[in-house]
Amino acid sequence: MGLLDELLGGLAGQSMGRMQPQQQAGGGGGMSQVLIALMPVVLGMLANRGAQGGAPQSNFAPQGGGLGDLLGQVLGGGRGGMGGGLGGLLAQMQQTGFGDQADSWVSRGANKPISPDAMSQIFGRDGLEQISRQAGVSEDDAARGLSQLLPEVVDHMTPDGGVPDDDALANSVDQFSRRLGLS
Repeated sequence: MGLLDELLGGLAGQSMGRMQPQQQAGGGGGMSQVLIALMPVVLGMLANRGAQGGAPQSNFAPQGGGLGDLLGQVLGGGRGGMGGGLGGLLAQMQQTGFGDQADSWVSRGANKPISPDAMSQIFGRDGLEQISRQAGVSEDDAARGLSQLLPEVVDHMTPDGGVPDDDALANSVDQFSRRLGLS
Protein backbone atom coordinates (compact mmCIF):
# COMPACT_ATOMS: atom_id res chain seq x y z
CA MET A 1 0.00 0.00 0.00
CA GLY A 2 2.78 2.41 -0.98
CA LEU A 3 0.63 5.35 -2.03
CA LEU A 4 -1.37 5.42 1.20
CA ASP A 5 1.79 5.04 3.28
CA GLU A 6 3.31 8.05 1.49
CA LEU A 7 0.16 10.06 2.14
CA LEU A 8 0.20 9.06 5.80
CA GLY A 9 3.64 10.59 6.08
CA GLY A 10 2.57 13.72 4.24
CA LEU A 11 -0.56 14.18 6.32
CA ALA A 12 1.38 13.65 9.54
CA GLY A 13 3.76 16.42 8.51
CA GLN A 14 0.87 18.67 7.49
CA SER A 15 -0.92 18.21 10.81
CA MET A 16 2.27 19.27 12.57
CA GLY A 17 2.40 22.42 10.45
CA ARG A 18 5.48 21.49 8.47
CA MET A 19 4.19 19.92 5.29
CA GLN A 20 7.03 18.94 2.98
CA PRO A 21 6.07 17.99 -0.55
CA GLN A 22 6.93 14.37 -1.17
CA GLN A 23 8.34 13.20 -4.44
CA GLN A 24 6.27 10.49 -6.06
CA ALA A 25 7.30 8.51 -9.08
CA GLY A 26 6.16 10.42 -12.12
CA GLY A 27 3.99 12.78 -10.11
CA GLY A 28 6.25 15.09 -8.17
CA GLY A 29 5.40 16.87 -4.96
CA GLY A 30 2.46 18.68 -6.56
CA MET A 31 0.48 15.48 -7.07
CA SER A 32 1.16 14.44 -3.49
CA GLN A 33 -0.40 17.71 -2.36
CA VAL A 34 -3.42 17.01 -4.60
CA LEU A 35 -3.81 13.50 -3.16
CA ILE A 36 -3.62 14.88 0.37
CA ALA A 37 -6.29 17.47 -0.50
CA LEU A 38 -8.52 14.78 -2.04
CA MET A 39 -8.19 12.26 0.80
CA PRO A 40 -10.79 13.83 3.14
CA VAL A 41 -13.18 14.26 0.21
CA VAL A 42 -12.80 10.62 -0.84
CA LEU A 43 -13.22 9.33 2.71
CA GLY A 44 -16.25 11.53 3.24
CA MET A 45 -17.81 10.27 0.01
CA LEU A 46 -17.21 6.62 0.88
CA ALA A 47 -18.57 7.02 4.40
CA ASN A 48 -21.84 8.53 3.16
CA ARG A 49 -24.53 5.93 3.49
CA GLY A 50 -26.58 7.59 0.80
CA ALA A 51 -29.67 7.30 2.97
CA GLN A 52 -32.17 10.09 3.15
CA GLY A 53 -34.14 10.76 6.30
CA GLY A 54 -31.39 11.14 8.85
CA ALA A 55 -29.64 7.78 8.96
CA PRO A 56 -26.45 8.12 11.00
CA GLN A 57 -23.25 8.63 9.11
CA SER A 58 -19.59 8.20 9.94
CA ASN A 59 -18.26 10.62 12.53
CA PHE A 60 -15.86 11.79 9.85
CA ALA A 61 -18.60 12.80 7.43
CA PRO A 62 -20.47 15.89 8.60
CA GLN A 63 -24.24 15.80 8.81
CA GLY A 64 -26.39 18.08 6.71
CA GLY A 65 -24.22 18.64 3.66
CA GLY A 66 -20.53 18.83 3.03
CA LEU A 67 -18.36 15.81 2.44
CA GLY A 68 -20.82 13.25 3.71
CA ASP A 69 -23.45 14.20 1.15
CA LEU A 70 -21.11 14.82 -1.77
CA LEU A 71 -21.11 11.37 -3.37
CA GLY A 72 -24.87 11.05 -2.99
CA GLN A 73 -25.29 14.39 -4.76
CA VAL A 74 -22.71 13.55 -7.42
CA LEU A 75 -24.30 10.17 -8.14
CA GLY A 76 -27.87 11.45 -7.94
CA GLY A 77 -28.74 10.20 -4.45
CA GLY A 78 -30.81 13.28 -3.72
CA ARG A 79 -32.82 12.83 -6.92
CA GLY A 80 -33.97 9.28 -6.34
CA GLY A 81 -30.75 7.82 -7.69
CA MET A 82 -28.64 5.06 -6.27
CA GLY A 83 -27.40 7.03 -3.29
CA GLY A 84 -23.89 7.59 -2.18
CA GLY A 85 -21.26 5.83 -0.21
CA LEU A 86 -19.06 3.01 -1.33
CA GLY A 87 -21.99 1.01 -2.69
CA GLY A 88 -23.17 3.96 -4.78
CA LEU A 89 -19.70 4.50 -6.19
CA LEU A 90 -19.33 0.83 -7.12
CA ALA A 91 -22.80 0.75 -8.71
CA GLN A 92 -22.03 3.88 -10.73
CA MET A 93 -18.76 2.35 -11.90
CA GLN A 94 -20.66 -0.75 -13.05
CA GLN A 95 -23.19 1.38 -14.92
CA THR A 96 -20.52 3.45 -16.67
CA GLY A 97 -18.50 0.45 -17.86
CA PHE A 98 -15.81 0.35 -15.18
CA GLY A 99 -17.10 -2.67 -13.29
CA ASP A 100 -13.93 -4.71 -13.88
CA GLN A 101 -11.84 -2.05 -12.19
CA ALA A 102 -14.30 -1.69 -9.31
CA ASP A 103 -14.41 -5.47 -8.80
CA SER A 104 -10.61 -5.64 -8.73
CA TRP A 105 -10.41 -2.94 -6.05
CA VAL A 106 -12.88 -4.76 -3.80
CA SER A 107 -11.62 -8.30 -4.36
CA ARG A 108 -8.32 -9.64 -3.17
CA GLY A 109 -5.49 -9.36 -5.63
CA ALA A 110 -4.08 -6.65 -7.84
CA ASN A 111 -6.05 -3.45 -8.42
CA LYS A 112 -6.75 -2.63 -12.05
CA PRO A 113 -5.82 0.95 -12.91
CA ILE A 114 -8.35 3.51 -14.07
CA SER A 115 -7.64 6.51 -16.25
CA PRO A 116 -8.19 10.10 -15.17
CA ASP A 117 -10.59 10.49 -18.13
CA ALA A 118 -12.86 7.87 -16.55
CA MET A 119 -13.55 10.15 -13.57
CA SER A 120 -15.73 12.53 -15.60
CA GLN A 121 -17.67 9.53 -16.91
CA ILE A 122 -18.17 8.09 -13.42
CA PHE A 123 -18.93 11.33 -11.56
CA GLY A 124 -20.16 13.46 -14.45
CA ARG A 125 -18.71 16.86 -15.27
CA ASP A 126 -20.67 18.59 -12.50
CA GLY A 127 -19.70 15.95 -9.97
CA LEU A 128 -16.03 16.22 -10.82
CA GLU A 129 -16.33 20.00 -10.50
CA GLN A 130 -17.91 19.60 -7.04
CA ILE A 131 -15.15 17.24 -5.94
CA SER A 132 -12.41 19.56 -7.22
CA ARG A 133 -14.00 22.57 -5.53
CA GLN A 134 -14.36 20.69 -2.23
CA ALA A 135 -10.68 19.66 -2.37
CA GLY A 136 -9.49 23.05 -3.61
CA VAL A 137 -7.75 21.65 -6.70
CA SER A 138 -8.29 21.93 -10.46
CA GLU A 139 -10.63 19.49 -12.20
CA ASP A 140 -7.69 17.98 -14.09
CA ASP A 141 -5.77 17.46 -10.85
CA ALA A 142 -8.88 16.01 -9.20
CA ALA A 143 -9.33 13.52 -12.06
CA ARG A 144 -5.67 12.48 -11.94
CA GLY A 145 -5.72 12.24 -8.16
CA LEU A 146 -8.95 10.28 -7.99
CA SER A 147 -7.62 7.80 -10.55
CA GLN A 148 -4.69 7.11 -8.22
CA LEU A 149 -6.47 7.37 -4.89
CA LEU A 150 -9.76 5.52 -5.43
CA PRO A 151 -8.22 2.10 -6.19
CA GLU A 152 -6.03 2.29 -3.08
CA VAL A 153 -8.70 3.61 -0.71
CA VAL A 154 -11.46 1.25 -1.91
CA ASP A 155 -9.01 -1.65 -1.60
CA HIS A 156 -8.14 -0.53 1.95
CA MET A 157 -11.82 -0.23 2.94
CA THR A 158 -12.63 -3.73 1.60
CA PRO A 159 -9.87 -5.92 3.11
CA ASP A 160 -11.96 -9.08 3.18
CA GLY A 161 -12.78 -8.97 -0.53
CA GLY A 162 -16.34 -7.71 -0.12
CA VAL A 163 -18.20 -4.47 0.59
CA PRO A 164 -18.66 -4.10 4.35
CA ASP A 165 -22.02 -3.18 5.86
CA ASP A 166 -22.66 0.49 6.61
CA ASP A 167 -21.59 0.34 10.26
CA ALA A 168 -18.38 -1.54 9.53
CA LEU A 169 -17.56 0.85 6.68
CA ALA A 170 -18.19 3.91 8.84
CA ASN A 171 -15.98 2.46 11.59
CA SER A 172 -13.26 1.65 9.06
CA VAL A 173 -13.37 5.18 7.62
CA ASP A 174 -13.29 6.68 11.12
CA GLN A 175 -10.29 4.56 12.11
CA PHE A 176 -8.44 5.37 8.89
CA SER A 177 -9.25 9.08 9.29
CA ARG A 178 -7.80 9.05 12.80
CA ARG A 179 -4.71 7.27 11.52
CA LEU A 180 -4.34 9.99 8.89
CA GLY A 181 -4.87 12.69 11.51
CA LEU A 182 -7.99 14.00 9.72
CA SER A 183 -10.45 13.66 12.57
